Amino acid sequence: MGNKLLYALLFGLVKIHALLPFRALYIMSDILYFFTYHVFRYRRKTVAKNLSNSFPTKTPAELAALERRFYHHFTDIIVETVKLAHISKEDLLRRVEILNPDIFVDLIAQGHTCFIITFAHYGNWEWFTGLFTNLWGNGAENKLYFIYRPLSNKAFDRLFLYLRTRFSTFGIKKNSALRDIINIKRSGEPSIVGFVADQTPSKANIHYRTQFLNQDTAFFTGPERIAGKLDLPVAYGDFSSPKRGHYRVEFKLITDKPKETPEFGITEQFARLCEETIIRYPAFWLWTHKRWKHQPN
Repeated sequence: MGNKLLYALLFGLVKIHALLPFRALYIMSDILYFFTYHVFRYRRKTVAKNLSNSFPTKTPAELAALERRFYHHFTDIIVETVKLAHISKEDLLRRVEILNPDIFVDLIAQGHTCFIITFAHYGNWEWFTGLFTNLWGNGAENKLYFIYRPLSNKAFDRLFLYLRTRFSTFGIKKNSALRDIINIKRSGEPSIVGFVADQTPSKANIHYRTQFLNQDTAFFTGPERIAGKLDLPVAYGDFSSPKRGHYRVEFKLITDKPKETPEFGITEQFARLCEETIIRYPAFWLWTHKRWKHQPN
């Protein structure tokens, strides 16, 4: 099947399902959970290993319960992402509450216009792309740029790019990130650059390791390097979920003086904040990810 035909089919299926109310979508999620967890056993071994290594003091029963809670949330993310094809910005903002947007107003008063937000594969990171318009409260829309690695399948890549760019959001390919962010800063427009910074770096790009969830872990240092070169403040987006289908985001400033921060200090602080978020409620992190595939020699 050609990419254009596959995209048309995928787009049509997503659009149709996105029209369903959340109540129906969550019923679909419950059904999808049964097949993902019990029938197809999607990455069950990876999840079980990640959980047992991260929480060695938990009993087998506790780990099994946590695993099931994770898969319930995992299938919720799938239907919530589908809903991005139809949800209005007003409805999305009713479901995702930003607790402290004034953090950016204070930074603008200091003369900054471009900011880096680091966050994790936690809660629903796909809904992150719809959160940021008029954060400053002055009537001017700020822009959100997110760093992404294009998918190998062009049809799926095009579909996800569509879902992520519905709300004044723009994608930046990973390979051109520094050049593009330089241009964004030069524009002087209020802008946020989002990094999902808990990804595993490629083996050739491992520059920093630290203890994370009881394991020696390599961390992606791109946000720190870019922040240091361009003097961009860095904040962390701490997600929580008061109930199903609803999220809260609290921004925590890592630094507003990146040039004065010790080497790897930003990356280490991100690791600590990310770890705190996960430990608080572990089921909302993406445990299917092979996070520890690159171990030290």
